[in-house]
Amino acid sequence: MTDAYDPAREGAKMSFAEDMSYGDYLSLDPILGAQNCQSDAHDEMLFIIQHQTSELWMRLALHELSTARDLLAAGQLSAVFKMLTRVSRIFDQLNNAWDVLRTMTPSEYTAFRDDLGASSGFQSHQYRLIEFILGNRNTAMLKVHEHRPELHHMLQQELGTPSLYHVVLRRLASQLGLSFPDDTFRMDQPHAASDLVMDAWAQIYQAPHDNWQFYELAEKLVDLEDYFRRWRFNHVTTVERIIGFKEGTGGTSGVKYLRRMLEVELFPELWNVRGRL
Repeated sequence: MTDAYDPAREGAKMSFAEDMSYGDYLSLDPILGAQNCQSDAHDEMLFIIQHQTSELWMRLALHELSTARDLLAAGQLSAVFKMLTRVSRIFDQLNNAWDVLRTMTPSEYTAFRDDLGASSGFQSHQYRLIEFILGNRNTAMLKVHEHRPELHHMLQQELGTPSLYHVVLRRLASQLGLSFPDDTFRMDQPHAASDLVMDAWAQIYQAPHDNWQFYELAEKLVDLEDYFRRWRFNHVTTVERIIGFKEGTGGTSGVKYLRRMLEVELFPELWNVRGRL
């Protein structure tokens, strides 16, 4: 009979009375204790963990996007490519999570929906920060965060900072010896498509080897928005599958509101230029 495996025989540390353990490093106690169900419904745990893990992935996306913006401003494009690729993969991960939530039926969700009160993903300040940093800026969305001054201030600060796309366009203009009008860089409203910007991207796409880094940057941005759009689409279909066309818990029109969000373009010139090539 073979003895049971004992990792201590190979030198594995087994006592953590005075040293940092895996759980200590990751702060697992508060994380795993943060699922505070408001009902006895079995599927509420799924609903909470789905949204908590999504917020953690968004936390990482913001970390990457913020650093990518700083590096773009410094002209370090190679490092930016890696970060934008990572953000695309984060949204792919977020996309896959909808598959888990879709295992919940309308009957199962109804069992605890009233216990959510007026809480809604619409109120996620991290999602709003992601939209703001990517250029979809709507000042009306600030009001829902007024009850949390620190979050409201954080969002206001982001609105006072050039978006990731603003920084990209300034680098692009400098590379090609161009100048875009001031309204291209409005920070208090969503980015609007510009023919001059599309002309600049057309120049990149028509001769990619002349400006290969900007050609690659353009495709990294398209990748990111592609995954972001898929996430939004899967959000819509998941909500429709579970609650149909009911009003959202936060008071929005639910699916109708989410469908409007599908029309938002973060980097419109990069999509429109394809029809010109």
